[in-house]
Amino acid sequence: MDKHQIKQIELGIASGVDVTIYAKPEFDWEQMHEIRCGLEEGLDVSIYAKPEFDWEQMRQILLGLERGIDVNIYAKPCIKWMEMYDIRERLLRERRNERTANKAN
Repeated sequence: MDKHQIKQIELGIASGVDVTIYAKPEFDWEQMHEIRCGLEEGLDVSIYAKPEFDWEQMRQILLGLERGIDVNIYAKPCIKWMEMYDIRERLLRERRNERTANKAN
């Protein structure tokens, strides 16, 4: 492991998260960072704590989890991060529109 990976593990230990989820050589430090952030927020990172996702894909899944949307729709390694971004934004817009329509009724 390199110094950046070790730093993410140290940060996780300091914040009290279960670093065994990401303290693996198959994750680079950026992936470790995204997993650590999700753990620190108390989110279920199991959907994206997989080496087949790059850190940018992990970020889009994390952002969706933070907003409470169904990330299963786009949490697939074959979907590039920019497409994940577009899907996440569309889902958020749809939810906002739905809430606006419900308030109008």
